[in-house]
Amino acid sequence: MAAVPGPLPPAEAEALVRALQGSELRDIGGQGWLRQHEYVEKLNMHGILSASVGQEQLLTELLVTHAKIPVLIGELISVEIWKHKIFPVLCRLEDFKPRSTFPIYVVLHHEASIINLLETVFFYKEICESAEDSILDLIDYCHRKLTLLAARSTKAQAVTSAELRADPIPPQELQKQAEMMEFEISLKALSVLRFITDQVDSLPLSAVTRMLNTHNLPCLLVELVEHCPWSCWEAGKLKKFENGTWHVIPPEDQVKMTKLDGQVWLALLNLLLSPECQHKYRFDGFNKSQLLKLRAFLTDVLIDQLPNLVEMQRFLSYLAVTEPAPPRKDLILEQVPVIRDHILKKNSGKWEAIAKHQVKHAFSPTEEELKLQARRWAQTYSLDMMEALAPDKPRCRVCGVEAAKRCSRCRNEWYCTRACQVQHWQKHKPACNLMAEVSRSVDDL
Repeated sequence: MAAVPGPLPPAEAEALVRALQGSELRDIGGQGWLRQHEYVEKLNMHGILSASVGQEQLLTELLVTHAKIPVLIGELISVEIWKHKIFPVLCRLEDFKPRSTFPIYVVLHHEASIINLLETVFFYKEICESAEDSILDLIDYCHRKLTLLAARSTKAQAVTSAELRADPIPPQELQKQAEMMEFEISLKALSVLRFITDQVDSLPLSAVTRMLNTHNLPCLLVELVEHCPWSCWEAGKLKKFENGTWHVIPPEDQVKMTKLDGQVWLALLNLLLSPECQHKYRFDGFNKSQLLKLRAFLTDVLIDQLPNLVEMQRFLSYLAVTEPAPPRKDLILEQVPVIRDHILKKNSGKWEAIAKHQVKHAFSPTEEELKLQARRWAQTYSLDMMEALAPDKPRCRVCGVEAAKRCSRCRNEWYCTRACQVQHWQKHKPACNLMAEVSRSVDDL
């Protein structure tokens, strides 16, 4: 049996961090950009594995020492703009008929990789401080994602990412995958935002003003408490989204707070109970009425799970019977985020030209180029590494119980018994054939 993969050696981790650099929107999907994606993906997996054994401090120190947090935030916003400005144009081009859509999927996945890496390291105060002025761009980014999260329809909630990660698909279907990927990215952005609010007392004044008044994040978080987009009812059963998948929640666990619930409540505690925030926030009629909605959710069961909410309960009771003082008006020069505006202004009116350039130079590789890239992807996304990163034990594809048997041909599906494997074979056969063919192609290189 192969050894379980561990974190990268310190020297390799440092080399990857030093190699991180920003890229132009036009270069996304190209060979140089793909190398950057590999660096990010390896650091992302390294960060998860390091955190699982309590050794993430080294990665944190490397990112701070080499000033790479602003670089990662810049890349995060760049690929977000690509998704909204160039990707739709790309899908409409008549001459866009790629042999494989996987190179595009890698670009779509890049945003998820970066936000996941940031979620892993933003727990540390020094990471937040090392973001410097780019923290404003990250706050704006998180606000955009949380706004999308609050607007999600109930119908879309129960679609699982597993159902969408099918094999070669037309660009139009990739657009649907990108939309669903937004859900998981938005949940990661929620965690990043909560970590930022943990440092509210040491953030620049412009960052606090932006969270409280420009974006009114307290009221947006109230909406998330009300509508809870990571929870839904389906066929009379409560389902909640945790660790990358939807789970049916048994009746006895339905009042149990999830990690995502906790992130929202902790962010609210940070934003509403900090003296600095209370002096800056506008407790006008609308904001006050929105915040008082939280009282209905502060049950004894919830407070037992997060005792700090007693302070929130007291604050809301006080707010209900008083008129807080108007916000303090300090005379300050307010900073504004610049990364997104700079990218938009630099490329305004060039979206179609960039899309055509990328069709020709990035997303129409030859068969040989695809094979070479497949080898690199196989090295980056090894099955042993994926299993080490998985938060839960594998479960049977048919009945959902813990599984110990795997399809020996493609090594991609798990089953608890031979009977379940036989039952699923007709559905699994096309994907199994394709995965086996890809494996053979890579081995033949």
